[in-house]
Amino acid sequence: MMHKVKAVSALPNFCLSVQFVEGITKIYDVKPLFSKWAAFKLLQEDPKLFSDVEVDVGGYGIIWNDELDLSCDELFENGKSVQTPFDNIIAFTEATRLWGLNESTLRKAIAYGKLVNGVDACKYGKQWVVTVDAMKREYGIPMFESRLVSEDLAPYKVLKNQKKNS
Repeated sequence: MMHKVKAVSALPNFCLSVQFVEGITKIYDVKPLFSKWAAFKLLQEDPKLFSDVEVDVGGYGIIWNDELDLSCDELFENGKSVQTPFDNIIAFTEATRLWGLNESTLRKAIAYGKLVNGVDACKYGKQWVVTVDAMKREYGIPMFESRLVSEDLAPYKVLKNQKKNS
């Protein structure tokens, strides 16, 4: 499954705080890469370069320069989950992408009381945000999760059909 990166920040001791679009935050320790890959040793030698980390175009990973980058999957799989006050909150634009909806659908859901303003969703400046729990409650699991579940269950469906035909 692809977990796109929303934001990244350099932390002390060569760690990164990585926020993913689905509302999860992880801490990734870069230090093990110093001995594993020679190119990453440059980050240890140049702390200014380490602090210049940014999200790669499209959120598919993070980059420091043309030679140094990490994929979103590496960050998600090997990062340690942390709790933040912003966990489980995603922007309407991300919610619409994950659930395959239009932003107008979510705005109407607030207007009609399906999503409760101030509880399930809230507007910060010009940006609306919504909780993942509210989205799951009202619209089910996100499309990417349902595809994953369908793909994961496909071998069992084949076995089940084979047993029926035996």
